Amino acid sequence: MTDSMTRNFNNYPSTAKPEQHVSKQQMAAADCYDNQGMLRSELDINGKPVNGNACINMDSLNNKCVGINMKGDTAALQLNEKQNFYNPYQHRDVKHPTTYFDTLIHLLKASLGTGILAMPSAFKNAGYVVGTLGTIIIGILCTFTIHLLITASHELCIKRKVPSLTYPGTVAAAFEEGPKFTRVLAPYARMMTNMFLVLYQIGSSCIYVVFIASNLKVVGDAYLGGNTDVRMYMVYILIPLILISWIRNLKLLAPFSSIATCLTIVSFTLIFYYIFREAPSFVDREPVGTVKSIPLFFGTVLFAMEAIGMVLPLENEMKNPKKFGSVFGVLNASMLPISVLYTVVGLLGYLKYGDKTTGSITLDMPQTEVLSQVVKLLLSVSIYITYALSNYVAFDIIWKGIEQKMEKNEHRICWEYALRTSIVIVTFFFAIAIPNLEHLISLIGAFCLSSVGIALPAIVSFLTFSDVYKNEGNIRFGLFCLRNLLIILIAIFAFVIGVSTSVSDIIHHMT
Repeated sequence: MTDSMTRNFNNYPSTAKPEQHVSKQQMAAADCYDNQGMLRSELDINGKPVNGNACINMDSLNNKCVGINMKGDTAALQLNEKQNFYNPYQHRDVKHPTTYFDTLIHLLKASLGTGILAMPSAFKNAGYVVGTLGTIIIGILCTFTIHLLITASHELCIKRKVPSLTYPGTVAAAFEEGPKFTRVLAPYARMMTNMFLVLYQIGSSCIYVVFIASNLKVVGDAYLGGNTDVRMYMVYILIPLILISWIRNLKLLAPFSSIATCLTIVSFTLIFYYIFREAPSFVDREPVGTVKSIPLFFGTVLFAMEAIGMVLPLENEMKNPKKFGSVFGVLNASMLPISVLYTVVGLLGYLKYGDKTTGSITLDMPQTEVLSQVVKLLLSVSIYITYALSNYVAFDIIWKGIEQKMEKNEHRICWEYALRTSIVIVTFFFAIAIPNLEHLISLIGAFCLSSVGIALPAIVSFLTFSDVYKNEGNIRFGLFCLRNLLIILIAIFAFVIGVSTSVSDIIHHMT
């Protein structure tokens, strides 16, 4: 069609005027073309030529077209990214997902154990003022670090396109996604995390052994007479501990866990009865502890409050995982009452028993009253069941590391029972070596939970989001680094001071 129009146009008689000598500038001014042959004036708002020239500024038009194209490309890119966005929550295949309330109860149960019974002892070491403020601050810190871990784990699931990650898996993924020099450390980071989790579970089991034996000793000495060494009671309960640890299926432990929960509720009700039976008094109670004893407070509170090993498994099993870490989610809804309860029990227990407070408030209760002895027995049974659950976690972590080697082994079951028994014997010998409940709780809290509960979440958060904060400016990135560095320094301080003080006191009491 273009060629035809050209031919028809050429058939018309020429109407051109005689050629004149005109400069290029004059031609440009007359025809509104620039030196590149581009129209450069525009129409006004009414569509009329500007300055009487029916010309268009092609540079402006081209720029606008480029802008439109860029916006279109950006929109298309955003749409493509949205379509390719991986949502881990939508890819989780959970056979029996838990509701908001179920997860809340599980987290409360995981956080309420022998640690809360040691809170009066922690307040004795810190004083009622430092103890109250310190418990609230540590509760806020623990909640914040758990939020860091959950957020980082979710981001790493998106990056690696996996539905969920365990705690060791999150740590290893953070090191792999971090700077080049951290990627080599990823396998060792996973191994170290597993090691600290196993030590924490074994340490908790040691505390359970000492707790059961100490409470049984008080009841036995009251009704059988004499003053039997607490280590003998550890020997008496060794076989029952081995037998309950041989239970291989968690479903078989579920009914016993429900029984333990009921016994714990009844026991705490009776403990509060003894605390409030007489009005607590501030007379002869220290507001601030000594420099030597305050580090024991930090270790005890960390052990009591931290449930870092249970956080990701519970979040991964939720029907709506977004409700775990939200403002009114499971984590905040559980940690708030836990912090308040721990503060109240610690403060009132210390005001009630003062400097006579021991490693468990049950040991401070009257030894001649039947109701007091019932509390000791009920909690001993409850902790006995909890011991099996704690050992199960330690066994599961260790067994996963050697499971592939045992697949073709004919004696696989025998090796499994041998490992379960070995864990019990290890906890038994540690309890025999350190039978002091107060020092053992502080040592485990300072050694394991300052690292795995405070330092590691900050490190994981830094490695996961460092690139994001770098793109948000130097100030934001600097504050981000400062925040994580401060948390890590607090963890190191708690680790060094807490462990050294606990070990020093243990050696002092052994000699």
